[in-house]
Amino acid sequence: MRWDELDKQPCSLARTISVVGDRWTLVILRDCFLGIRRFDALEKSLGITRHVLADRLKKLVDSGVLYKTPYQQKPIREEYRLTEKGLELHPVILALVHWGDKHMVDERGAPIVHVHKKCGQVMQPVTVCSCCKEPVTAKDIRVEVGCGWQDLAKELLP
Repeated sequence: MRWDELDKQPCSLARTISVVGDRWTLVILRDCFLGIRRFDALEKSLGITRHVLADRLKKLVDSGVLYKTPYQQKPIREEYRLTEKGLELHPVILALVHWGDKHMVDERGAPIVHVHKKCGQVMQPVTVCSCCKEPVTAKDIRVEVGCGWQDLAKELLP
């Protein structure tokens, strides 16, 4: 499977990786969730070259994850905001941060914590079943062939 063909694969994960799977995109999205919206501020925060940042932002806009909106008229300057599609990546970012806080921190601990505004407590993301609301892990899930992958899945899944 070639990198530039991931978006054509009959796999939702491969298609998702085609949008957010390079080494800069997730940290760009992290900064967007932290409220950083302007090109210069993203460039400064990330220490990324203008060319790479412009390329990743264009891809996120073209994919419908971000949209540009003007914040200044003369000259026109735009900032990047999360779309609904982009906001739906928040649980993914939280899960990755939680994994990093558990497995990638040094002796100082987590660099930031997420506080639930409603109860004021530091929270950890939890995956629950959408039907019964019970927590689920990889061992609690069975994979079955979906409509979007009928023919190929029969060959690949047990």
